[in-house]
Amino acid sequence: MNKKEISEIKKQFTPEKTSIDRICGCYVDAEKNKKMELSELFLTLPEEEVFKYCEIFKKTLSGTLGKNLLNMEFPLEQEMPDGTQHFLMMLRETKLKDDGILEDFYDKVIENYIYGENYLILMIHAAYDIPGKSTANDEMFDASDEVYDFILCSICPVNLSKAGLCYNPLKNHIEDRVRDWLIEPPAKGFLFPAYNDRSTDIHGLLYYSKQPEVLQEDFIDNVLGCRMPLTAGGQLETFHSILTETLGEDCDYETVKNIHENLNGLLEEAKESPDPVELTGRDVKVLLEQSGASNEKIETFDEGFKEIAGENQTFLASNLANTRKFNIQTPDVVINVNPDRMDLIETRVIDGRKCLVIPVDDYIEVNGINVRTMKSNNSQDSEE
Repeated sequence: MNKKEISEIKKQFTPEKTSIDRICGCYVDAEKNKKMELSELFLTLPEEEVFKYCEIFKKTLSGTLGKNLLNMEFPLEQEMPDGTQHFLMMLRETKLKDDGILEDFYDKVIENYIYGENYLILMIHAAYDIPGKSTANDEMFDASDEVYDFILCSICPVNLSKAGLCYNPLKNHIEDRVRDWLIEPPAKGFLFPAYNDRSTDIHGLLYYSKQPEVLQEDFIDNVLGCRMPLTAGGQLETFHSILTETLGEDCDYETVKNIHENLNGLLEEAKESPDPVELTGRDVKVLLEQSGASNEKIETFDEGFKEIAGENQTFLASNLANTRKFNIQTPDVVINVNPDRMDLIETRVIDGRKCLVIPVDDYIEVNGINVRTMKSNNSQDSEE
């Protein structure tokens, strides 16, 4: 799924547009006991509850694609009658009305989801009548020829509200605040099936993780059965290993700077595209060639890439480059540079030592003090 497709589904989570027909849930305590279950027709709920639930569902489809939101595919064996994909299909086809299947799902989540406090498992079923598109890319609601039938799961922490004092208007008195168990925004969730090319794709799903580096491997393996992707941090770490292995002693400042600039160039060219910029092994090889890697180093790239990342590993450019800052770090000094002004940093050998040189034509600010301005003012005072 790309950004436009995710946004299209998120737009369904409003009281006015919602296509949700049923909501189910299971409240689980810290000892993994089921404390409460719910099953309701969604639109029979009070309007204020509908609004708050919709906010939770929107959050489950929020964040950065490739970091918080991950497209995942099912291995072929999981699409067999005893596979996880087949089980999710049954949840969808029964529209969350089969209590036995729901109980089995809750049990799977409770067994594999790692969380030491209370949480709520929320499930919804919805049927989105996909509007057609005109040649001008306008929606044509009377030209639909497909219904996107889906389920969404949101796993939300439940914590006590903060202790404190409050004003009681009935008693006109300040008193101790009553602490409630509050349902917080989701920590994990998934949308099944995927919505690819504005159509149902039962071979994949969209996974949400509030913490990009904590994906919960057991949950993905045993509840969803999808192929575990590299996290954003894992992609960056693997990419750095590939650069170090390939470039060796040629991994100098200028080459790394060129790689960063070229990655940012790719992101800039594709900033209007809803699809993230993906890099295959071949793309990374071309990137190194364009950034100054020698032919000798490029010749060993394929073997090194396969050994470190695997033959079919792909990377998202947004996980490899930082468009907001260019970071230079030594054991004692850290320099953050605007990526648009990386040309300000030079490498030179001065008195036999390798140095980073930064021109200071404008001003220098130290702990909030403009030291060059003060020096300039002092010089004028001396002349007087």
